Amino acid sequence: MQGLSAKTFLTLLKPVTWFPPMWAYGCGAVSAGAAIEGRWLEVALGVLLAGPLVCGTSQVVNDWFDRHVDAINEPDRPIPSGRAPGRSALYIAIAWTLLSLAVAAFLGPVVLVAAAVGIVLAWAYSAPPVRLKLNGWYGNAAVGFCYEGLPWITGAAVMAAAVPASEILVVALLYSLGAHGIMVLNDFKALEGDRQLGVRTLPVQLGPERAAAVACWTMAVPQVFVVALLAYWGQPLFVFAVLAVLIAQFGCMPRLLSDPRANAPWYNATGVSLFVSGMMITAFALRGIALS
Repeated sequence: MQGLSAKTFLTLLKPVTWFPPMWAYGCGAVSAGAAIEGRWLEVALGVLLAGPLVCGTSQVVNDWFDRHVDAINEPDRPIPSGRAPGRSALYIAIAWTLLSLAVAAFLGPVVLVAAAVGIVLAWAYSAPPVRLKLNGWYGNAAVGFCYEGLPWITGAAVMAAAVPASEILVVALLYSLGAHGIMVLNDFKALEGDRQLGVRTLPVQLGPERAAAVACWTMAVPQVFVVALLAYWGQPLFVFAVLAVLIAQFGCMPRLLSDPRANAPWYNATGVSLFVSGMMITAFALRGIALS
């Protein structure tokens, strides 16, 4: 695409955002309990699908349909700054959508369905007339499901070559619900632009203090259910490990709640890191169940 540099192309795909779905995919692969030997191609393609492809698609789609908001909040981004000229970002979003579906089809029907759901939600989140992101309640739910639940299910499906076990599906859903709170934390950085353009994120609807409290509890409550399920499934060591990272999150919450706008980035680096650590701990618990 004329006038679009490789650096700008990569900036549109936002590699920094790939970690959550790639991590969730890894959790899913671990939780399936299947041997990885001889499956390196499927694993590598699955990681590529979860991060650079499906997540990358969602980022380009979001930047294209948010170009007017970004002109207020972050005018140095590729589209409002002119580094991604014309409709180049839209063409990339379409091409990356098709490439994502092609890779998913190679990995099997379950993966294709999961990827297709993720792609549909990625477009619905940003594109009119649906534009789920205009309301923080269901918009963040869609992103949480795409970032945590679907990649987890995809990783397990790739390794098991089948629909994942019910325990995996339940845990993936719970961590998807928890990820809703992570998305609320991300909304603080665009608060002023969202207010001006009518994007009803939770910080806009509830105010920073109440939105931060909702984020904390939305992240914590699903983890309480995970702890209870691990106890029910007879995994006491993993119960204590997940409980420990949850208690540590509670220890971090007062600082976030004291000044949400200033401390949301800090909590993203601490509380969210603890949250995703609990995901992998839970994945190993599920692996033990699958192998027992």
